[in-house]
Amino acid sequence: MLEKMQHNIESWMSHVTQTNFWWQTAILCLAIICALYIQQRMVNLVEQHHNDQSSRLYKVSLKSIERIQFPLSMLIITLIGQSILKHLGLTTPLLALATPMLLSLAAIRILIYLLRQVFSPGPLVKAWENIISTSIWVIVALHLLGWLPSVLNALDSLSFNLGDAHISLLLAIKLVFTIVFFWVIALWLSHFIEERLNSFEHFSKSARVALAKSSKFLLIAIAFFVGLDAAGVDLTALTVFSGAVGVGIGFGLQRISSNFISGFILLFDRSIKPGDVITVRDKFGWVQELRARYIVVRDRDGVETLIPNENLVTSEVINWSYTDPNIRMRLRVQISYNDDPEQAMELMLTCAKASPRVQDDPIPLARLIEFGDNGIVLELRIWIIDPENGLGGVRSEVNIAIWRAFKKARITIPYPQRDVHIKTGQLSTQSEVDYE
Repeated sequence: MLEKMQHNIESWMSHVTQTNFWWQTAILCLAIICALYIQQRMVNLVEQHHNDQSSRLYKVSLKSIERIQFPLSMLIITLIGQSILKHLGLTTPLLALATPMLLSLAAIRILIYLLRQVFSPGPLVKAWENIISTSIWVIVALHLLGWLPSVLNALDSLSFNLGDAHISLLLAIKLVFTIVFFWVIALWLSHFIEERLNSFEHFSKSARVALAKSSKFLLIAIAFFVGLDAAGVDLTALTVFSGAVGVGIGFGLQRISSNFISGFILLFDRSIKPGDVITVRDKFGWVQELRARYIVVRDRDGVETLIPNENLVTSEVINWSYTDPNIRMRLRVQISYNDDPEQAMELMLTCAKASPRVQDDPIPLARLIEFGDNGIVLELRIWIIDPENGLGGVRSEVNIAIWRAFKKARITIPYPQRDVHIKTGQLSTQSEVDYE
């Protein structure tokens, strides 16, 4: 194979001394310059339509043309140059080889871009789009040149034996490519399953998240093992790897594995689901997402807190909407001993309607709690049904209404008072000291 590859290279080098080779090279250089100029114009056009109100189909079409304009522009100029050289009676083996290579590059780039638009993969695939397309094109180019078998044999010769296993550079490359290929397919399928599950309204949110996460990790595991098998790796060799993973979990990955398992516990026991309003220690907010390692809790300030799943399983969590979104709020106020508590409680019940979020069923209640040091302690108990919108707004609206009603009715809200008694008596005198 190496001899065949060397023979192909020598045959190509023999064309360097011929005149038609330099004409073909000039045409390829001209094609590259024109394609670069057109590419710059296309980039400017795409940037102009990036923030406008054009349809998504138009933007996708524009981006698709941008992906293939470079090889297509080169292809058009190459075909024109090839026709001119043939008309002049010159052979064009270099341009004839460039034609299928440019067509394959255009097809690969547009195919990968369309797959990314259809399946909407993660940012990692978007960032590596050019690398993936270029790698596939290099393999196709080597096949068109007839060098692929020789290159594969050369990569396979760079190897060593580990026991009964034959490990080579070719095996490592095949392993990486196959695992990445099946990994991307698994991510696309999991995303498709998640979108389908979100459209099933008869499933609860927690059940949809649990099924989506379970299917995702199952597909990733299957992709990993299928990739290893497709690359020719003996799966029995994974016993050593599994033992190493067990040792790693025992020494340094306890918290990660605990959070991972706790995440599935939360999903399947449905104690916390997206949309719930919870309080974890001093964090109050509603659950945005359930992840494998943590949950996302968003508070009223728009701050998103990532809370590890283990904390939710092992510590006390207040779920304001676990079975019933209705919650009761208690608003305490003091009045002077000179005021009528019954009149004050009637005013408080009237002020409960100051906020439209206060429910009529259960009805608001006013209670006399105790006789305090500074006044009579009263409490207004009201119910709201939307704790995810916060509690401070309702508390503020009702408290302001109570303050206005008390001021109008001349009901006093007392401040702390203390009686100080001074005992009178003979003051001790201090002896005079003479300084001489």
